[in-house]
This record gives sequence, C-alpha cells and structure tokens, in this order.
Amino acid sequence: MPWAVGGLRLGRDWVAAPDPAALRTRWAALAGSEGAERDRLFRPTRSRTPTTPAAALPGQRAAATARFAEAPGPCPEPVRVLREPFDEQWLLPDQRLIDTARPELWRVRDAHQLYLVEAPEPLVTAHLPAGRLGRIRPLHRRPGGAEPNLAPGLPALLAEHHGGPVAPEDVLCWILAAGRPGPRGYEVPLTADPARWRAGLELGRRLLTVQLRGARGGEPPRLPGGRRPYVRSAVGSWPRGLSYDPETETLGLGDGTVSPVPAGAWEYEVQGVRVLEAWCAARTAHRDPEAEGLAALGPSAWPQTWTSELLALVTTLALLAELAPERAAFDPGPSLPSEALRAAGVLPPPPWTRRPASVLDHQEEGPDGQFALL
Repeated sequence: MPWAVGGLRLGRDWVAAPDPAALRTRWAALAGSEGAERDRLFRPTRSRTPTTPAAALPGQRAAATARFAEAPGPCPEPVRVLREPFDEQWLLPDQRLIDTARPELWRVRDAHQLYLVEAPEPLVTAHLPAGRLGRIRPLHRRPGGAEPNLAPGLPALLAEHHGGPVAPEDVLCWILAAGRPGPRGYEVPLTADPARWRAGLELGRRLLTVQLRGARGGEPPRLPGGRRPYVRSAVGSWPRGLSYDPETETLGLGDGTVSPVPAGAWEYEVQGVRVLEAWCAARTAHRDPEAEGLAALGPSAWPQTWTSELLALVTTLALLAELAPERAAFDPGPSLPSEALRAAGVLPPPPWTRRPASVLDHQEEGPDGQFALL
C-alpha cells in the first residue's frame, strides 16, 4: 500500500468530542463570541486563527469558506471519526478550525473506503482517523473503490502464486494477520505458500470483521457461546473512573455496572494504556476541573448512547484479546523471492503510487469562495 498520509493535526481538542450535540453547542458559543473572547475560545495556533482563510473540506456540502471572524456560517454536521484506537468520536468538518485536515483523505472518503492505521498492531477502520494514531493508508486511491492503493502488479502476482483472484480487501486481511512493526517500518511478508496464504486470509477476515464493528452494513461481532455484556445497573451519575472485579467479571462505571466483561477486554492495552480507561476518560474530560473554554462544554448527563457504545467496545476488545495469541503465533511461511517482486513490478513501487491520485472532475471551493480545480 504505497500511498500513506500522516495523521490529521487538529490543533485544538474542542473540535472533536464523543457527543455530536456538544460540538453544536461549542460552535454556537464560538460563533456568538467576538473579539478577545472569540480568540480565547478559538485557541489560535500558527496554522489557524479566526482570520485564517481556508478551503472547504472535500465532500462537505454547504461548507463555509469565508474567514471565520467575518462569517462563521451555519454549524457543519459533525462526522464520525476514529479519535483514538477503538474510540469513535465526532468531528466538526470545517478546515478553518483544523490545523492540518489532510484534504487528500477527505477526497477519497466514502462508503467504500477503509483506512489502515499503522498503530503498534495494525488497525483498520471505516471512519476517517483523526488523531495521533500513526500513518494512514487508505485502501482505495479514488472514490468508489475504483483504484486500489496497492503496488502495481501485486494482485496479479499473488493470484498467480495462490491460484485465485486477489481483491484489495484480501491484501488488507493478509496485512492484519501477517504485518509486524520492524526496524525499517511496518513490514508485511508475502508468503509463497498457498496454504499459508489461505490461513492468513481466514485469520485476517476475522480480525477485520471485529475491528469494523458492523460498519458498512456488516453484522456487529458477538461473543461466542451466547455470552454478551449487559447493563446490570444503569449509570445514574457521572463516573470518576472505571473499576473491575475479575471474579464476577463486572465493570463498574460510577454507580452503574456491566457484566460479563471478560478479563481480556478489561486488560486490552494499546501502547501501555488500557483502552477502556482511555475511552471513559475521553467522555468525562469536559468535567475535569482543569477543562476550560469550549472543551468544558459537554453533556450534563451521561448519554444512553455511550452505554451502548461501551457494550459494543467490550465485545470488540474481548474478541481481539481471544484472537491475539493466534495472530502472534501465525507463521506466514517462506516469502516470495525479491526477484519475483521486482519482475512483477511490485518493487520498487513507482513514485506516482506514493502520491494522491488526481481528481480532475472534482470541484471544490477555495478560501473566500474562490474556485479550485484539482
């Protein structure tokens, strides 16, 4: 997957939140402010201030391009993004508010797109990654899934060696099963063994299904044996943190409880941080005594939707924890020789494959309403 893009740099945390209603409230507060108060709420950086011109983000209808200080315009509809590993939040899609929005990623964002994030363990999401997650590799270079982000000749080479057509999503599944961080970056061995290829695809498809969590019309993953986490007592007040009882497999969230929560879900970590604890901290951040400005605006009561998201997250983490030993033990077998990769045009990938595809039929509005031709 030669084309890779750095992560979005928001520049100000208040443009993203777990609750879309909070973003609309923050927009209204900012748009209704003036002068020094607007600057304080906006939190200017070298890249963005209320007077910085910026183009409309691709794909966002009726996006305002006038300088925010002159004409904020209506609040844009928040979009779903992946803010942290396994933490889906919402973002205000307005390039005037985002330091580095990566428009090239927005141009290929649609219902066909998947994004591979180079986290310590490979992570695939159907939502645009918008946080400090690592480099992003879209599965497709153009909207509609028309052009895969694969080295030329790779699908044909794999099909020849493994006896069947190879779709772009097959390669993505193989990466999930066999990819590992290495001294030269993220490394993906390409097996020469058809049996190992089929085994890797089967493991990768299971990992992909769990990570997508029902996105793109799929079925949400479920724990085996009919087990599923339930709310035993509702969250009635704001929790200050999470607790876990391994004997009863009960997760405590303030005065609310959820069970059964397998130990693998509670212990699941990314870069030394428990995912469930980070998820809860993100949802209570606006109540922190040190929170100020727009970041302090959030829901006054715990939304029911967050409890539903928590149940889905517990299931996802539990299933990934069960698959982790199998993935760690997966052996891709002997690799295809580098000579074969060079002869097929896979290595080295042409320079154009490392750049965004041209979008000649795509009209976008530039800063201050100027027309942009790409």
